Amino acid sequence: MATKCFAPLFIIFFFLFTTVKAQDDAGYKMPPKDVADMLLAKSAPNVSVDDKGEWMLLTEVSLYPSVEELAKPELRIAGLRINPQNFAPSRQNFINNIWLKNIATGKEYKITGLPSPLFAASVSWSPTDKKIAFTNTLTDRVDLYVVDVATQKATKINKTALNTVTSGYQWYDDNTVLYRATIKAAAAAPAKPLKPTGPTVQENYGKASPRPTFQDMIKSPYDEQLFEFYATTQLIKNSNGTETKIGQPAIYSSTNISPDKKYMIVRTLHKPFSYLVPAQGFPSSVVITDMNGKKLKELADLPSAETAPSGNDNVQFVPRGFDWRDDEPATVIWCMPLDSGMIKKNVDYHDAVYALAAPFNTEVKQLFKTKMRYRGTAWGNATLALVNEGLTGKQQTQTNRYYPTTGEMEKLMERNTTDAYSNPGNPLTERNQWGRNVIKVIDGNKLLMNNTTGSSPKGDLPFLATFDLATKKTDIIWRSPEGYFEYVAKVLNAEKMELLTRKESEKEMPNFWVKNIKTKIADRQLTSFSNPYPQLDGVTKEKIRYKRADGVDLTGDLYLPKGYNKDRDGKLPVFIWAYPAEYNSAADAAQIRGSEHKFTLLNWGTPVFYVTQGYAVLNNAEMPIVAPGKDKKPNDDFIQQLTMNAEAAINVLDSMGVGDKNRMAVGGHSYGAFMTANLLAHTKLFKAGIARSGAYNRSLTPFGFQNEDRTYWQDTKLYTEMSPFTYANQIKTPILLVHGEMDNNTGTYPIQSERMFNAIKGHGGTVKYLSLPYESHGYQGRENILHLLNEQFAWLEKYVKNAGKKPEEKKGF
Repeated sequence: MATKCFAPLFIIFFFLFTTVKAQDDAGYKMPPKDVADMLLAKSAPNVSVDDKGEWMLLTEVSLYPSVEELAKPELRIAGLRINPQNFAPSRQNFINNIWLKNIATGKEYKITGLPSPLFAASVSWSPTDKKIAFTNTLTDRVDLYVVDVATQKATKINKTALNTVTSGYQWYDDNTVLYRATIKAAAAAPAKPLKPTGPTVQENYGKASPRPTFQDMIKSPYDEQLFEFYATTQLIKNSNGTETKIGQPAIYSSTNISPDKKYMIVRTLHKPFSYLVPAQGFPSSVVITDMNGKKLKELADLPSAETAPSGNDNVQFVPRGFDWRDDEPATVIWCMPLDSGMIKKNVDYHDAVYALAAPFNTEVKQLFKTKMRYRGTAWGNATLALVNEGLTGKQQTQTNRYYPTTGEMEKLMERNTTDAYSNPGNPLTERNQWGRNVIKVIDGNKLLMNNTTGSSPKGDLPFLATFDLATKKTDIIWRSPEGYFEYVAKVLNAEKMELLTRKESEKEMPNFWVKNIKTKIADRQLTSFSNPYPQLDGVTKEKIRYKRADGVDLTGDLYLPKGYNKDRDGKLPVFIWAYPAEYNSAADAAQIRGSEHKFTLLNWGTPVFYVTQGYAVLNNAEMPIVAPGKDKKPNDDFIQQLTMNAEAAINVLDSMGVGDKNRMAVGGHSYGAFMTANLLAHTKLFKAGIARSGAYNRSLTPFGFQNEDRTYWQDTKLYTEMSPFTYANQIKTPILLVHGEMDNNTGTYPIQSERMFNAIKGHGGTVKYLSLPYESHGYQGRENILHLLNEQFAWLEKYVKNAGKKPEEKKGF
């Protein structure tokens, strides 16, 4: 009898055991406590300062909403993600606290009248900084609030709910705001028919459409109806709470008020809606209207962007860049290609910029021409404007001085966009008589240039400099002290050289200071934000420098655990995190980027969490891909250079005595995931890899990717050899694939990870695929992120830290 009873008892017990194990493997898991605490630590507030340097606005953002919040209804159409219940973008990070601080006294002020709960966004100062506006998003509507700075009181000013699907609002003057309003209730949205009216049909008759693989496109006639319903708005002018309609309802893409506030440049979208490009690429009309919405001048009727040519620096053969001159009351400008939009066409000038002044009934005037692609103009006065032009493909940029009165133009400076050392910074601006920001000239003929990065051979050291327009020479008048990373957040008074700076070090939290570089008065600290990560106390950070085999200099940010001693503790398991970058110049690739003196601020995507778990972490390990010759492109030997970069990082950590060459992991996000899969496919350098939200089959991005502008059909061999999917059979190193199931990034469809997983699994590789529900290209959901951090940790523990160790034998059943 006993024997007869034992068999079913054994079966029941085994069933219970395996069931519990299955449940344990399912659902969300937590990472180590230190890691979870750092992720969820309260971060320092964001800071904004008025132009007068009198008031500081501080805001706290609610990060990492629950997955339940991400799961709320969402429409993904025309490249937009829409909350259908409130006519607003979905997936927003809202501000949940706002307050003011007087810079002179340091006193903080609570703002009364704020809605509760607060879900604020789109915060902006009024033209004279007397007021602050923000949107507040509820479950069923969006409202607009205005804060009076003097009284610190907030008031809701709108009666009609805002529609922020395609835009928010803009100030007209201190008492008047323009915004787009809803015209129907959400309940009036078109219902999806059970029976479609017919098949979805797409056609093309001889016109090329080499567009990237955009996501969330319109896919059916019903999607077209939804887009039209949610994107159609009524333009409203609100003066002290009184709403006045401007024009008729339309699908407004942009509204731009003239400096003298008498006119608007209005761009509206119209049918036929595209199934290939986002809303901003739909056919559109660009017109000038008065402030009542009356059409005064049609500037352009633009076709769909479907027919835009592929390739860096190629553009549609249509006018672009409509804007107002900031230095005149009402003069509209735009650019037109002189090469039919094809940059390789042999012409002296590739773009021309034109102007038309109010009342818009005279001949169009050509202002100037550029030899490269026109990039924009910073206006100053009658004798000064800075015209920027450049070429993405050649990584070149040039700044010219334009004389508005005479029409003359001279070159001021040119450089490689990848040459960080030569970046002069941005010119200081000031408000003119129309309240527009224009270039400020000091000492008669000089510009004040602010470089908030300040790349140098010693690392990033931000600086403030003068640029002499006559001699074309730069003179640095202040620079961040070595041992710190300090930049000018705002020039409070250019004449007195009173500055607001943000200062930090690897041990000191970023805080704001007032300093005067003329009088040398002692700096005054304005904020005292404290370190939110006590778990990192004692962790060491160092920017290490090393060379790869061909002599190119590389750097990375090395983090070592608290209390670690290499002589006592030996070499550590290592997690290398990187993202490749393309360069035409080896000298530019070798420049030092970043600063070891920046305080480590954590976000969900950083690998630095794992330094608290016994790992050496090499973050921002440089992975330059350099054009191998004059007529070559960077990707011509992508795999070889990627391998050299990885070998150099491993070798330097090994030679320093801190990294165990036999316990190395590599990881990256997006293009970094692509890098990771390639390294595992072509080398045996690593014990494991973590690849998040990557693209692995380049035939699925056939019209270019990253900075590669050759198409799949122009260089099939390149696309095939750069695709790790091609070599999935060679990936035997354990790889953790992660993807948001609702990725919205161009080219990184979730199917990329799904098919990569199947390919590696089909060839017997060690692979795990984590699909995060409701996540986009960047992850937001609190539970998803905590689970991701746990999965990454478990992967590193199993395949890197404990590589080669036999698992403990299980006892019992």
